[in-house]
Amino acid sequence: MSLEDRVAELEKCLKKFEEVLNIEKNDIVRDSAIKRFELCFELSWKTLKDFLNKEGLFCRSPRSCVKEAFSIGLIENEEVWLDILEDRNLSIHTYNEELAEELYFRLKNHFVAMSNLLKEIKKRLNE
Repeated sequence: MSLEDRVAELEKCLKKFEEVLNIEKNDIVRDSAIKRFELCFELSWKTLKDFLNKEGLFCRSPRSCVKEAFSIGLIENEEVWLDILEDRNLSIHTYNEELAEELYFRLKNHFVAMSNLLKEIKKRLNE
């Protein structure tokens, strides 16, 4: 998949993520929002990886990509992204109602960070 295709897919994914975040919360909406978060995270880091590769920077994991992105000012706050990574790992490997509730209330902030990354990548691609 080309970088441009990844950017387009991430944009679509984030729109769907935003849609579910704007629906009144119930268990089904919560679980759907968490799943969309997981999908958007995967697309975010893979888009980030492709962008960094295009810039001559190489990373192999989400964590290393976040660190590279921070080092070139692509993301403003490395800790926010490391928290997003931790939440993604928790959501995939450990599921229980209490965790789902806690995670749900952090998703809007995660959405903002992923949207900002997309905007910055698009801006730099158009320079």
